[in-house]
Amino acid sequence: MLDTPFMLWELSVTEQRYRAVLEVLAGVPVTEVARRSGVSRQSVHAWLRRYRDQGPAGLADRSHKVRAHPWQIPAELESAVCELRRAHRKWGPKRLVFEMGRRGHGTVTRSTVYRVLVRNQLIEPRSRRRRRQDYTRWERPVPMQLWQLDVTASAFLAGGREVKIVTGIDDHSRYCVIARAVQERLSNNTEPCQILPPLLPPESVHPAL
Repeated sequence: MLDTPFMLWELSVTEQRYRAVLEVLAGVPVTEVARRSGVSRQSVHAWLRRYRDQGPAGLADRSHKVRAHPWQIPAELESAVCELRRAHRKWGPKRLVFEMGRRGHGTVTRSTVYRVLVRNQLIEPRSRRRRRQDYTRWERPVPMQLWQLDVTASAFLAGGREVKIVTGIDDHSRYCVIARAVQERLSNNTEPCQILPPLLPPESVHPAL
Protein backbone atom coordinates (compact mmCIF):
# COMPACT_ATOMS: atom_id res chain seq x y z
CA MET A 1 0.00 0.00 0.00
CA LEU A 2 1.36 3.40 -0.96
CA ASP A 3 2.11 5.81 1.87
CA THR A 4 2.35 8.83 -0.42
CA PRO A 5 -1.04 10.39 -1.15
CA PHE A 6 -1.89 10.95 -4.81
CA MET A 7 -4.60 12.85 -6.67
CA LEU A 8 -6.68 11.89 -9.69
CA TRP A 9 -7.92 14.54 -12.06
CA GLU A 10 -9.86 14.55 -15.30
CA LEU A 11 -8.25 15.89 -18.43
CA SER A 12 -10.11 18.53 -20.40
CA VAL A 13 -11.27 17.78 -23.92
CA THR A 14 -8.44 19.85 -25.38
CA GLU A 15 -5.88 18.04 -23.22
CA GLN A 16 -7.19 14.65 -24.29
CA ARG A 17 -6.93 15.63 -27.94
CA TYR A 18 -3.44 17.01 -27.39
CA ARG A 19 -2.33 13.76 -25.74
CA ALA A 20 -3.78 11.77 -28.67
CA VAL A 21 -1.91 13.94 -31.16
CA LEU A 22 1.36 13.48 -29.27
CA GLU A 23 0.87 9.72 -29.28
CA VAL A 24 0.40 9.69 -33.05
CA LEU A 25 3.43 11.93 -33.56
CA ALA A 26 5.39 9.53 -31.34
CA GLY A 27 4.57 6.67 -33.72
CA VAL A 28 1.48 5.07 -32.19
CA PRO A 29 -0.91 3.92 -34.98
CA VAL A 30 -3.89 6.17 -35.56
CA THR A 31 -6.24 3.19 -35.25
CA GLU A 32 -4.94 2.40 -31.76
CA VAL A 33 -5.13 6.04 -30.63
CA ALA A 34 -8.68 6.34 -31.96
CA ARG A 35 -9.73 3.16 -30.16
CA ARG A 36 -8.33 4.31 -26.82
CA SER A 37 -9.85 7.77 -27.22
CA GLY A 38 -13.26 6.41 -28.20
CA VAL A 39 -13.41 8.34 -31.48
CA SER A 40 -13.12 7.57 -35.17
CA ARG A 41 -9.88 7.60 -37.14
CA GLN A 42 -11.22 10.58 -39.09
CA SER A 43 -11.48 12.60 -35.87
CA VAL A 44 -7.84 11.85 -34.97
CA HIS A 45 -6.71 12.91 -38.45
CA ALA A 46 -8.73 16.12 -38.08
CA TRP A 47 -6.99 16.84 -34.76
CA LEU A 48 -3.63 16.32 -36.44
CA ARG A 49 -4.47 18.78 -39.21
CA ARG A 50 -5.72 21.40 -36.76
CA TYR A 51 -2.63 20.92 -34.57
CA ARG A 52 -0.27 21.39 -37.54
CA ASP A 53 -2.16 24.51 -38.70
CA GLN A 54 -2.87 26.24 -35.39
CA GLY A 55 -0.94 24.44 -32.68
CA PRO A 56 -2.58 23.40 -29.38
CA ALA A 57 -5.16 26.20 -29.72
CA GLY A 58 -6.60 24.45 -32.77
CA LEU A 59 -7.67 21.50 -30.63
CA ALA A 60 -10.23 23.51 -28.64
CA ASP A 61 -13.93 23.12 -29.36
CA ARG A 62 -15.17 25.31 -32.16
CA SER A 63 -18.40 27.24 -32.26
CA HIS A 64 -21.09 25.73 -34.46
CA LYS A 65 -22.85 29.05 -34.91
CA VAL A 66 -23.81 29.70 -38.51
CA ARG A 67 -21.61 32.47 -39.86
CA ALA A 68 -23.90 33.35 -42.75
CA HIS A 69 -27.52 32.41 -43.28
CA PRO A 70 -28.59 31.99 -46.92
CA TRP A 71 -31.88 33.80 -46.24
CA GLN A 72 -30.38 36.78 -44.41
CA ILE A 73 -30.31 39.94 -46.48
CA PRO A 74 -27.09 41.97 -46.87
CA ALA A 75 -26.24 44.43 -44.12
CA GLU A 76 -26.79 47.45 -46.37
CA LEU A 77 -30.34 46.33 -47.18
CA GLU A 78 -31.13 45.72 -43.53
CA SER A 79 -29.81 49.17 -42.70
CA ALA A 80 -31.99 50.72 -45.42
CA VAL A 81 -35.09 48.99 -44.04
CA CYS A 82 -34.34 50.24 -40.53
CA GLU A 83 -33.71 53.81 -41.71
CA LEU A 84 -37.01 53.90 -43.59
CA ARG A 85 -38.86 52.55 -40.58
CA ARG A 86 -37.28 55.07 -38.20
CA ALA A 87 -38.15 57.91 -40.58
CA HIS A 88 -41.73 56.69 -41.06
CA ARG A 89 -42.97 55.03 -37.88
CA LYS A 90 -46.37 54.18 -39.37
CA TRP A 91 -44.99 52.18 -42.27
CA GLY A 92 -45.43 48.45 -41.83
CA PRO A 93 -43.65 45.60 -43.65
CA LYS A 94 -45.97 45.78 -46.66
CA ARG A 95 -45.35 49.48 -47.24
CA LEU A 96 -41.62 49.10 -46.61
CA VAL A 97 -41.39 46.37 -49.26
CA PHE A 98 -42.99 48.76 -51.75
CA GLU A 99 -40.73 51.67 -50.79
CA MET A 100 -37.59 49.51 -50.95
CA GLY A 101 -38.41 48.53 -54.51
CA ARG A 102 -39.39 52.07 -55.51
CA ARG A 103 -36.11 53.45 -54.21
CA GLY A 104 -33.99 50.93 -56.09
CA HIS A 105 -32.95 48.74 -53.17
CA GLY A 106 -34.06 45.56 -54.90
CA THR A 107 -36.72 43.02 -54.06
CA VAL A 108 -37.26 41.92 -50.47
CA THR A 109 -40.13 39.88 -49.12
CA ARG A 110 -42.62 41.01 -46.54
CA SER A 111 -41.58 38.25 -44.11
CA THR A 112 -37.92 39.27 -44.43
CA VAL A 113 -38.74 42.90 -43.65
CA TYR A 114 -40.81 41.77 -40.68
CA ARG A 115 -37.90 39.75 -39.27
CA VAL A 116 -35.56 42.70 -39.76
CA LEU A 117 -37.88 45.00 -37.83
CA VAL A 118 -38.26 42.49 -35.00
CA ARG A 119 -34.51 41.80 -34.84
CA ASN A 120 -33.80 45.52 -34.54
CA GLN A 121 -36.62 46.03 -32.00
CA LEU A 122 -38.50 48.42 -34.28
CA ILE A 123 -41.80 46.55 -33.88
CA GLU A 124 -43.24 44.16 -31.35
CA PRO A 125 -43.32 40.56 -32.60
CA ARG A 126 -46.78 39.21 -33.30
CA SER A 127 -47.90 36.13 -31.46
CA ARG A 128 -48.05 33.03 -33.60
CA ARG A 129 -51.42 31.69 -34.66
CA ARG A 130 -52.77 29.19 -32.21
CA ARG A 131 -52.42 25.59 -33.21
CA ARG A 132 -55.54 23.65 -33.95
CA GLN A 133 -55.01 21.38 -30.97
CA ASP A 134 -54.91 24.43 -28.68
CA TYR A 135 -58.56 25.24 -29.36
CA THR A 136 -61.38 23.87 -27.25
CA ARG A 137 -64.53 23.18 -29.25
CA TRP A 138 -67.61 23.50 -27.08
CA GLU A 139 -70.36 21.04 -27.94
CA ARG A 140 -73.52 19.65 -26.44
CA PRO A 141 -73.07 16.32 -24.60
CA VAL A 142 -75.72 14.45 -26.62
CA PRO A 143 -77.28 14.83 -30.09
CA MET A 144 -80.41 16.84 -30.85
CA GLN A 145 -79.99 19.36 -28.02
CA LEU A 146 -78.88 22.20 -30.26
CA TRP A 147 -78.83 22.89 -33.98
CA GLN A 148 -76.63 25.51 -35.55
CA LEU A 149 -78.45 27.26 -38.40
CA ASP A 150 -76.83 29.21 -41.19
CA VAL A 151 -78.31 31.10 -44.14
CA THR A 152 -75.92 31.31 -47.06
CA ALA A 153 -75.58 34.00 -49.67
CA SER A 154 -78.06 34.26 -52.52
CA ALA A 155 -78.38 31.60 -55.18
CA PHE A 156 -80.47 31.90 -58.33
CA LEU A 157 -82.67 29.30 -59.99
CA ALA A 158 -82.74 28.72 -63.73
CA GLY A 159 -85.73 31.05 -64.04
CA GLY A 160 -83.87 33.83 -62.27
CA ARG A 161 -85.65 33.57 -58.93
CA GLU A 162 -83.49 34.23 -55.87
CA VAL A 163 -83.28 31.63 -53.13
CA LYS A 164 -81.42 31.22 -49.88
CA ILE A 165 -79.79 27.97 -48.79
CA VAL A 166 -80.59 27.18 -45.18
CA THR A 167 -78.32 24.64 -43.51
CA GLY A 168 -78.34 23.23 -40.01
CA ILE A 169 -75.96 20.92 -38.20
CA ASP A 170 -76.34 19.09 -34.93
CA ASP A 171 -74.01 20.63 -32.37
CA HIS A 172 -72.88 17.25 -30.97
CA SER A 173 -72.65 14.90 -33.94
CA ARG A 174 -71.92 17.61 -36.56
CA TYR A 175 -74.48 15.85 -38.72
CA CYS A 176 -76.25 18.02 -41.30
CA VAL A 177 -79.93 17.93 -40.36
CA ILE A 178 -81.14 20.60 -42.77
CA ALA A 179 -80.10 21.66 -46.26
CA ARG A 180 -83.00 23.37 -48.03
CA ALA A 181 -83.49 26.09 -50.62
CA VAL A 182 -85.90 28.77 -49.31
CA GLN A 183 -87.58 30.80 -52.02
CA GLU A 184 -88.97 33.53 -49.78
CA ARG A 185 -86.70 36.52 -49.56
CA LEU A 186 -85.12 36.70 -46.09
CA SER A 187 -84.44 40.04 -44.49
CA ASN A 188 -81.74 40.75 -41.95
CA ASN A 189 -84.40 40.75 -39.23
CA THR A 190 -85.78 37.31 -40.09
CA GLU A 191 -85.65 35.07 -37.03
CA PRO A 192 -84.51 31.45 -37.48
CA CYS A 193 -87.71 30.24 -35.85
CA GLN A 194 -89.68 31.87 -38.68
CA ILE A 195 -88.01 29.78 -41.37
CA LEU A 196 -87.48 26.59 -39.40
CA PRO A 197 -91.06 25.12 -39.18
CA PRO A 198 -91.63 24.85 -42.96
CA LEU A 199 -88.42 22.87 -43.27
CA LEU A 200 -89.26 20.23 -40.66
CA PRO A 201 -91.79 17.41 -40.50
CA PRO A 202 -94.97 18.63 -38.70
CA GLU A 203 -94.62 16.12 -35.86
CA SER A 204 -91.15 17.46 -34.97
CA VAL A 205 -92.13 21.12 -34.61
CA HIS A 206 -92.51 22.38 -31.04
CA PRO A 207 -95.80 24.21 -30.37
CA ALA A 208 -93.88 27.31 -29.32
CA LEU A 209 -92.74 27.71 -32.94
